Amino acid sequence: MTKGKFQPRPEQMALYPAVSGNTINGLGETERRRPSYVYWGNDPEDVAHGAVQRWFYTVDPGLAGYGQERQRRAAILDAPLVPLADKPEQIKPEDFATFSHQGLDGGDFDKIGVAPFDHEWAFEGVEIAFERVVMLGFHHDFEEISKAPAPEGGLEVMRQYRRAAHGAKAVANWLRTKGWDAEPLTGPMSGKIAMIPAALACGFGELGKHGSVITPEFGSSFRLSAVLTDCPLPLSAPVDHGIDDFCMNCRVCEDACPPKAIGPEKQRVRGELKWYVDFDKCLPFFNEHQGCAVCLAVCPWSRPGVGPRLADKLERRRTRKTLAGEG
Repeated sequence: MTKGKFQPRPEQMALYPAVSGNTINGLGETERRRPSYVYWGNDPEDVAHGAVQRWFYTVDPGLAGYGQERQRRAAILDAPLVPLADKPEQIKPEDFATFSHQGLDGGDFDKIGVAPFDHEWAFEGVEIAFERVVMLGFHHDFEEISKAPAPEGGLEVMRQYRRAAHGAKAVANWLRTKGWDAEPLTGPMSGKIAMIPAALACGFGELGKHGSVITPEFGSSFRLSAVLTDCPLPLSAPVDHGIDDFCMNCRVCEDACPPKAIGPEKQRVRGELKWYVDFDKCLPFFNEHQGCAVCLAVCPWSRPGVGPRLADKLERRRTRKTLAGEG
């Protein structure tokens, strides 16, 4: 892990726009609104930080696997979806459960959930006609992601983005064979929707201090993809494992963040009080290392086997407080 105070390269900083990324993200705004594109635009010309995004790809991580993973992901994304069946089939809850278990067992995805699509999740200027979203999770290999911010950690992130593309395509194709239109969405590009609030609505976990979802099974060490559809699949429900309270009393990611982009308090962002990572501090370090993920790797919930025990401990503590009349 990088030691000492991080100093970004002048040639990168010269490319930053006058407008702060935090401003684009809505930091300090008291009214709710849709998110705006700030980075990872499909076309860099469409985002204020497009020149910085192009600079990101000039950094050589020194590992051939980066280019290979990008090519593999591109091949998956370029493959056409299967034809849409003429007549929609009724998909019973047990049918979806069987499909989900097969996908989990076969490694197509590591977590799956469904929620009604909230149109506030769509980026400004994007209109979504679908009414359901299927969220998918893809678990990092802990040993590899723990090497972050070394290039090997970034390579593991890219492996999971490749899996995320495959998983989203697999779910979309299954729905289309059943007669339901479906659109797969995957990172790292911003795509059409903000995936984190959708994952929270699908019961994946809670928002952590580092701005990523924390789930007991994987901690924050996973990637997301999504599938939009109108198929009335069985809905998941949001969960509360006490993770939010845990983060309030934990400083691990805050202390480990090389550019000190993670703060101790929640902030108001587009009308919502929530954990927020300082974009303007995070991005320069992220770019110069072809990714980061330090906060995800050091999160106590991400250590293998720790998350379920922590969730159980917090639930027992909450039960004791409730019985004692404290909650």
